[in-house]
Amino acid sequence: MAKTSQLARIVKKTKLVAKYAEKRAALKAAGDVAGLQKLPRNSSPVRLKSRCAITGRSRGYMRAFGVSRIQFREMALEGNIPGVKKASW
Repeated sequence: MAKTSQLARIVKKTKLVAKYAEKRAALKAAGDVAGLQKLPRNSSPVRLKSRCAITGRSRGYMRAFGVSRIQFREMALEGNIPGVKKASW
């Protein structure tokens, strides 16, 4: 499990990105680079880190499912992910 401070930081950045999304899009469309530079750094969506929704793990993140590889395996074995089953040959 990730530290709670890291998870709180992610929540804070996500809210900031959502807050400035419309303004950022308008400035980009106008080509106003100086206006974009005045916005907070953490309001850029590029600065968000993909993390597992359950554990907060950043490595081995599977974008299609929103969880880490470890959680994906556990959920697949329990049958919590529809259409996914363990391969054997």
